[in-house]
Amino acid sequence: MSFTLHGLAVSQGIAIGHAHLVSHATLEVSHYLIAPRHIDREIARFDSAVEMVRVELDSIKNSASSWTPSELDAFVDLHAMILADPMLSSTPRDLIREHLCNAEWALAQQMEELTAQFDEIEDAYLRERKADVVQVVERVLKALLDKPGQTAAQRLRQDGMVVVAHDLSPADTIHFKNHRISGFVTDLGGATSHTAIVARSLNIPAIAGLHHARNLIRNDDLLILDGTRGVLIVDPDKRVLEEYRLRKSALEAERAKLKRLRKSPAVTLDGTEISLQANIELPQDIAQVKEVEAAGIGLYRTEFLFLNRTGMPQEEEQFTAYRSVAQALPGKPVTIRTLDVGADKALHDDSHVNSRQGTNPALGLRAIRYCLTEPRMFLMQLRAILRASHYGQVRLLIPMLAHAHEIEQTLALIEQARAQLRAEKIPFDEGMQIGGMIEIPAAALALGHFLKRLDFLSIGTNDLIQYTLAIDRTDEAVAHLYDPLHPAVLTLIARTIDLATRANKPIAVCGEMAGEPTLTRLLLGMGLRQFSMHPSQILEIKQEVLRADSARLAVKVAKLLRTGDAARQRQMLEQLNAED
Repeated sequence: MSFTLHGLAVSQGIAIGHAHLVSHATLEVSHYLIAPRHIDREIARFDSAVEMVRVELDSIKNSASSWTPSELDAFVDLHAMILADPMLSSTPRDLIREHLCNAEWALAQQMEELTAQFDEIEDAYLRERKADVVQVVERVLKALLDKPGQTAAQRLRQDGMVVVAHDLSPADTIHFKNHRISGFVTDLGGATSHTAIVARSLNIPAIAGLHHARNLIRNDDLLILDGTRGVLIVDPDKRVLEEYRLRKSALEAERAKLKRLRKSPAVTLDGTEISLQANIELPQDIAQVKEVEAAGIGLYRTEFLFLNRTGMPQEEEQFTAYRSVAQALPGKPVTIRTLDVGADKALHDDSHVNSRQGTNPALGLRAIRYCLTEPRMFLMQLRAILRASHYGQVRLLIPMLAHAHEIEQTLALIEQARAQLRAEKIPFDEGMQIGGMIEIPAAALALGHFLKRLDFLSIGTNDLIQYTLAIDRTDEAVAHLYDPLHPAVLTLIARTIDLATRANKPIAVCGEMAGEPTLTRLLLGMGLRQFSMHPSQILEIKQEVLRADSARLAVKVAKLLRTGDAARQRQMLEQLNAED
């Protein structure tokens, strides 16, 4: 019988294949009592399983190759850190002694205790780390049950498999690259989960948050996974199957055609040059940037050097990372954003400062606000960025500016860092450009001081939309209200682009809107000439640029913006995108 399930589209693409069910170890845990004389043997069995998983994680990290996403090291380190935590590695031993229970049951009970504590955490990013604890426990349980964590992936040899699981760890997902896996679906998880991030990095279609897929689907059921719409079709009829096969073929043909555009200049039909730059998290992402021949780095998110570790990265480590990116792209701009933590990105660093999260972290001490309260840490990063500027066309970008005094305090610290480097005779680019992110409506509505004091601007649409519409985009209850096409959002973006252009200040869009093909013509019509996005999106956006006439778009978009009516604006945008 055919039926359809709906979940969260976390990695785009279409997969067609037979279901391969991955067991959920926590569902297989039995509870039995052991004799007092067997306590030591049971504890030894538990310790052996923990050690087996530790070796397993080390093996995954050591076997990482050139195709492995740069995020993997951070994910594996986090899981290793969770495994080593006494709450997981030692407390179950006490439960075995106290309750004379088997190791599996003791570990499962401790997991429930820990995950219950995570449910009480306000911060969305930290709350989601509950999934990482569960994934680590799963690996230990599988070891105890003689089902090592990698076994499921190692058994997958057949082409066209779609993995169906209650949940998957990033390490499990990584192993899919070695096998002919079409895609995967999970009951748990969301768009910001580690597994979803890895899936996107590997270009594996995926759906998360299906809730009951693992129980409803049987091994070898034929599945159609639509990772763009978040739809999973089980046992489709011939007509639907043929339709999706045609869609899949068309997608693959389109991707192959896009590769031909790598060396083509991004120029509109009327001769306007457009700069298509890339967003990156770590130096390893440069390979993808070069593959699509991006015009530079529009956003280097430095916080990924700081996350999932104990202890802050010191100046030399930061300098080495920034320099490697600058040297990898000679003659091209490399825009390095200063530390942006808080909200959905929290530091795990008890050796430095305690996290000071409020009840709504998105409105609290984050980004430049956080950095200005930690001047020693901030000065270290500024020195590292300045030093890297000697090796390439480095630009510095300040996140989440809202007040003139934030700009002045930051500029003063930059000058202090410059003075220190001059005194130490350490070379740097004296003319390094300094820019600011427009992410808060207050900044977009009071651009005067920004335009006077900064060399360039970059619009962070993700946060600008969130703050304009007063929604937490990580909160499932209101996430549906997140709307890039809300008239207020479009007005703020268009106004910012216009004022920056009039002041002869370069301006870019580096949020998700920059990488959305259906919005390319809209942004071009607003006057945007610099886009920054994930490297995988660049060729598709270039295709849209090559088909566009910026002069004609300017007239039509101006008319669209004047309507002020959301429904009418969407209709006009559809017409704009339908034109040849």
